[in-house]
Amino acid sequence: MFTIDAHLDLSMNALEWNRDLRRPVLEINRREQGLNDKPDRGKAVVSLPELRKGNIGLVVGTQIARYVAPGNPLPGWHSPEQAWAQTQGQLAWYKVMEEDGEMVQVNNLQSLEKHLKFWNDGTPNDRKPIGYILSLEGADSIISIDYLERAYNDGLRAIGPAHYGPGRYANGTDATGKMDKEGHELLREMERLNIILDATHLCDDAFWDALDHFNGHIWASHNNCRTLVNHNRQYSDEQIKELVSRGAVIGAPLDAWMMVPGWVRGKSDPKEMNCSLGVMIDHVDHICRIAGDTLHVGIGSDLDGAFGREQCPYDLETIAGLQTIPGLLKKRGYSDEDVMNFMHGNWLRFLRNAWT
Repeated sequence: MFTIDAHLDLSMNALEWNRDLRRPVLEINRREQGLNDKPDRGKAVVSLPELRKGNIGLVVGTQIARYVAPGNPLPGWHSPEQAWAQTQGQLAWYKVMEEDGEMVQVNNLQSLEKHLKFWNDGTPNDRKPIGYILSLEGADSIISIDYLERAYNDGLRAIGPAHYGPGRYANGTDATGKMDKEGHELLREMERLNIILDATHLCDDAFWDALDHFNGHIWASHNNCRTLVNHNRQYSDEQIKELVSRGAVIGAPLDAWMMVPGWVRGKSDPKEMNCSLGVMIDHVDHICRIAGDTLHVGIGSDLDGAFGREQCPYDLETIAGLQTIPGLLKKRGYSDEDVMNFMHGNWLRFLRNAWT
């Protein structure tokens, strides 16, 4: 089944992990044997050939670069200008992939429909370019509001204002506090340009503040449920209800610590913690019960978000394994239409509505 993944950090992996994503996953992992500078060395599950193998023809591909103020212990850049330059390097990688025929940018209704027609023409996927919608995870790199239109002209179509900790425009995971004047200005300019607000990673204060000030299109590219894993990174039932009321789609991430309670990074094992794709469906079930339908769920795997096989479902070898999800959903009683909604239909309906 044609599949959309609404959150992959492809350019980060290509540049900061130095992975040639045009190569098979096995080859990428063989080349990383003996390296220990990243926790997922030799355990990658994402590459462009694996996306094609899994019929994942459209993804939301991120740019990401955090600014860290003095005293902030998180990794990141020491000025917004450096962060901007990092995102421009990531943009250059996407452009080079386009020139090489590996990817194609999807940024409006016409390019979306053209890509869907091409990808689903019945011919093999082996040489087809992966469609990508450009998203910015954390807005710290937007030096000033004037830079946003420049980014839009380069194809940026979604922004998550925050990532982890305190941000320049909004506070994210593990932080607190509403958005300030600059954050509200960012939201107004996003609304003017018709840039999608990605509510993922907004702390509770910033989440409610952002939704109070933003009247455009909202999605949550990769978020699970606080009722099942009690952490501020997850959504409360009240937040899920609000997103549903705004027509949002919520992507299910496959990072083990967001799937099962009690996960300890670097120590827990997916098999021992019973972290399977079925656990993802538990989170999907919860959202569907709140919504009363299957129109607000999709995939936002985050499978290359600084983790690999050591911290993803034990029954998933590579991202191509997302094709086992339809069978799992049907075993839970979901209809063919429900499955299609989850695998691609809800994201497509959202995009068509946002870009019409």
